[in-house]
Amino acid sequence: MTNTVANTGPIIEARDVSYQYEGSTTTVLDHVDLTIGRGEFIALVGQNGAGKTTLAKTFNGLFKPTNGDLLVDGENTRTAGLARLARIVGYVYQNPDHQIFAKSVREEVAFGPRNLGLSAAQVTDAVNRALELVEMQHEADSYPFVLGRGQRQKLAVASVIAMDPPVMVVDEPTTGLDLRGARNIMNLLRQWNESGRTIVIITHDMDIVAEYAHRTVVMTRGKVVADGDTRKVLSNEAVLTDAQLTLPRITRIAQLIDPRHKFPTDVLTVQEFRAALAERLAANRRV
Repeated sequence: MTNTVANTGPIIEARDVSYQYEGSTTTVLDHVDLTIGRGEFIALVGQNGAGKTTLAKTFNGLFKPTNGDLLVDGENTRTAGLARLARIVGYVYQNPDHQIFAKSVREEVAFGPRNLGLSAAQVTDAVNRALELVEMQHEADSYPFVLGRGQRQKLAVASVIAMDPPVMVVDEPTTGLDLRGARNIMNLLRQWNESGRTIVIITHDMDIVAEYAHRTVVMTRGKVVADGDTRKVLSNEAVLTDAQLTLPRITRIAQLIDPRHKFPTDVLTVQEFRAALAERLAANRRV
């Protein structure tokens, strides 16, 4: 769970950010302060309506704060243009069909870098690298909407990767995917993070949070109510209950084991569970 990428300062800063949709008096974000460092892998979690997606959409200027300031790489999103912000923060929508529009996979992936003003040769290189990374080279000429859900999700990610932004925000990266598809997407995001990029995922899947996110931010009612190392945050039962979140399944299993066996109750992954079990079995054999 340790992030091996050095943190060299903030890439995103929310300073007392509040937000109301136009024509509404409901506060969706309520005085949010949040700093995201370069190279972090962060999970934004909370119940529906907590403000997670709204906050994430302030990162690339899709939403401008009603009050407060949102800085991206030191630039205020109130004055930085959307084109500039798109170079820094790539956003993958929860439903890839809300993002995909082109007649071929290749054209879909080429759209972003082409609009960034890259040369034809640079666009081709960017497309080829992105498709290779998501293992979709052989679908380059396919019509996107004949692809399966998992493939369309990978295509949406590839479209952002091709623009090579230092930050990638992915809304519900595993929704609608089977286990293999979910792992493919998450391992791709982990690889992207290990290359130095910042990853922010918005998810309800606490198993995914436990296995991949180094840091977890819990939101409820438009506020950040917990922020820190994932193991520490997921150990705060009161916060999780208030945010209507549940512990990862493997953690719940560990907590059902008889306390007399002194089995750790804060395991987050199957790998940790196996290691703890092997340690206990070895200890019993030594007795």
